[in-house]
Formats: sequence, C-alpha cells, structure tokens
Amino acid sequence: MSTRSVELRGRPDAGHSALARARAYFASDSRRTAQTALGLIWLLDGGLQFQAFMYSKGFPNMLIGLTAGQPSWIASSVGWAAHTAGHNLAVYNTLFALIQVTIALGILYRPTLRLALAASCAWALVVWWFGEAFGMMFMTMASPLTGAPGAVLIYALIALIVWPTAGPGGLLGVRGSRIAWCSLWLVMAYLWLQAPSANPNAISAALYAAPSGMAWLSSLQIDIANSITGAGVPIAFALAAISAAIGIAVAADWRAKQFLIAAVVLNLAYWVLGQGFGGIFAGGATDPNAGPLFVLLSYVIYTQVTLQKPAPAARRSAKLDEVAAPA
Repeated sequence: MSTRSVELRGRPDAGHSALARARAYFASDSRRTAQTALGLIWLLDGGLQFQAFMYSKGFPNMLIGLTAGQPSWIASSVGWAAHTAGHNLAVYNTLFALIQVTIALGILYRPTLRLALAASCAWALVVWWFGEAFGMMFMTMASPLTGAPGAVLIYALIALIVWPTAGPGGLLGVRGSRIAWCSLWLVMAYLWLQAPSANPNAISAALYAAPSGMAWLSSLQIDIANSITGAGVPIAFALAAISAAIGIAVAADWRAKQFLIAAVVLNLAYWVLGQGFGGIFAGGATDPNAGPLFVLLSYVIYTQVTLQKPAPAARRSAKLDEVAAPA
C-alpha cells in the first residue's frame, strides 16, 4: 500500500472538507448561490460563442436577419455591427467569447465580483442592442414564448439584484426588485396582446418554427402546434392575464411564493416548447435564451419573500411575550 493511500485512509473527511469549502465559497447563502448560477450561465454563453458556427458567415448573417422590419436606426446599427464583425470573425468572435468567459470567472471569483457584475450589465446592454435587436420589441416578432423582451436584459437585472450590499435586493432593494419584476411581467402581458401573439395561428406558427435538434422535442412541438391551431387568440389572452397576475401579485406580496412557482413552471414551458432549450442542441445558439434566466430571477425574488415579516403565529407569540414581560 502506498504512502498516499495511507494518508487518504487517515483522512476520511477530506472529500467532505473540500465540498464544504466549495459550498462556502460558491453557495454560502442564497445571494451567493444566485451569483454563482449567473456566473455559470455566462460561462455557458462564452462556451457557445466558441462554436464553429460562430466563426462562419452564419453568425453575421444571423445578426443581419434581425434587421428586417426594424426601425432604420436599429437596422443600420445592427447591420453595421454584423458587417464589422464579419470582416474579421476570428478576432471579433474570439473577443466576444473571451469577454463572456472573463465576466463569468470574475463573478465566480469573489475579489472581482463587483467589477464583473458591472461589466456584465454593460455587456448585456451591448448584446441586447447589437445581438438581440432589443429583443425584437420594435418589430412584429416579439413574443414571450420565444424569449421576448430579450434574455440578455435579464442578465443585467439579476446582476443589479444580487449585487453585494448590506441589505437584500442589491442595488435595487427589495421594493425596487419587485417593481422591476412587475414591470417585466406587465411588458410580457402587453406583448401577448399584440399582433405577433394574438392571432389564431401565431402560437402554433411559433412552435413550428422553434429550434429543436432532438427528434422527441420536434415531435412534441409539432403535436402541440397541431392541437392548438386556430386557438391562438384565447390562449394569448389567457397568458396575458396570467403574466399580469404574476407581476402584480409578487409586487403586492399577495401569495408571492405561489405566483413565483407559477412563473417558473410557465417559463420552463416556454423554454422547452417555444425556445427549444435556446436552440443549444440545434447548433448556432449564442445563449440558452430567456427560460433559465427567468427561473434564476424567480429564485432571487423568492429568497426575498422568505425574508418578510414572521408568520401570524410567531407575531402573536412575540406579542404575548411582551405582555408577560415584567414592567
């Protein structure tokens, strides 16, 4: 038996100790857990940016495809970015990927956390403009089912909420976080009522066109699209009402936990059916789309709900203790 084996046998808790240290560093509390999750998603984005597709003409062509039907200032700016990157894809795409990997590692490494969160907000706005064309909000293609108002916008929102501060809610605070949540969901409710979503075949068409890359997922998307063909208007109105309810209920702290769970379920459905896991398995995806970001945002808001005032029974007990205490 080697000396190394004897040492390991003499330290049966070595693995547990390493796990405990990792947990203390990356998941010491709910805020740090959310920061770590955000860093890992940025790391995934950086990895996806290194795909061979991103070094081909497919990447700038994909960006140019976002310009159709856009206002002139968006079309021209996104077109400029696509042509500029296309002139030297090896350099520009590698730079884009390294920026995202650097942001990810900066968030995961505590000493650079604030700097990385600030950089993530700035880069998110750049990508929302030039890489997502503002989530297609200015043209008739924006739908919550496919990721509107834009996945990358939620990166910045989460970064603001998980910013390390003395109190909960980061730079926005608890109230500001809930107002931002409500605003986001009201925008989604509004989008469900617009022409791209509220017509008889809009939702089924979005499902037919959704990315997949897996036979079972394509089959599921087609089956559901076939079953709801012609029923897009009532479904869109129902989803608009649900979206508004989720936003308002959480902001008003009325059954917030239940509505946050509903938000997670709804966005997972969007992610699987309308976003096809962000197109990751179909190739050419630059990020996992909005589904995972909404789930993470829901978790962040959920942790704030648990910090609310104690339950009625606890408050009654505290009141009785005050009354019983000697003067």
